[in-house]
Amino acid sequence: MTTKTLAGKVAIVTGGSRGIGAGIAQRLAAAGATVAITYNSSAERAETVTKSIGEAGGTAVALRVDAADREAVRAGVAEVVERFGRLDILVNNAGVTVVGPVESISEADYDRNLAVNLTAVFMASQEALRHLGDGGRIITIGSINADRIHFGGGSVYALTKAGVAGLTRALAREVSGRGITVNTVQPGPVDTDMNPADSPFAEITRPHIAVGRYGTAGEVGSLVTYLAGPDAAYISGATINVDGGFAA
Repeated sequence: MTTKTLAGKVAIVTGGSRGIGAGIAQRLAAAGATVAITYNSSAERAETVTKSIGEAGGTAVALRVDAADREAVRAGVAEVVERFGRLDILVNNAGVTVVGPVESISEADYDRNLAVNLTAVFMASQEALRHLGDGGRIITIGSINADRIHFGGGSVYALTKAGVAGLTRALAREVSGRGITVNTVQPGPVDTDMNPADSPFAEITRPHIAVGRYGTAGEVGSLVTYLAGPDAAYISGATINVDGGFAA
C-alpha cells in the first residue's frame, strides 16, 4: 500500500502529458497529492494521464500551457492556485531538445530551447514562490547530459540543463529561510516514446550505463516524490542523478 505522504498537497508538473512527466505525475498522485499537469500540443495524451490518475483514486487536471510563452507559464501557475487554493510542489519538467552540430543550429531552435528548458523554469519558479509556504518544494528535471555527453550535437541541450542546475543551487540559498527546498533531478537514459529503449540510439547508449539498462519514468517519479515529501526536508540545493551509473 502506498503511503499518502503528500495527502492534502497540490502539485504542478509541467510537461506532464507523456514520458517522465507522466510518470512523475502518477507517482505524486499515488502519494496523495492533487496534481495539475501542463501540456502544449496533445490534449489527448494529457487526458489519458489525468484519467489514469482518477481511475487509481487520485485527483488530476490538465492545463494547456506553452512553456515557451512566459506569460502563459506564469498564468498556468496562478490558475492552479486559484482553482485549488494553494500550491505546495512545483516540478519543472517540460523540455525540448535540438541535436546537431553547433554551426547548423538555427537561432529559432536555440531560442526555443532556452525559452522552454531554462527561462520557463525561472518564470514558473518565480510565480510559484509567490504562493509556496513552509514545506514548499521546487524540483527541476535536468539531465545527466549537463555533466556528460557521449555523443556529438548536444551542446544547446547541455547548456540549458547545466543552467537549471546552477539556478537550483542559487535559489536554494535564497529561499532557505522560508522552509522551501529546491533541487534538481538529472535522469540518464530513460525509456520513453521520445527515447525508446529499443531504438538504434539506445544500442549505442546502453554500453555506457553501469547497470546495463534504460531507466523508467516511474523510477524518476519515485525520487521526485521522495524529494517532495516531508522526509526530504534536509535536502536542498542538490543535483541528484538517476542514471544507472551513466556518469560514474
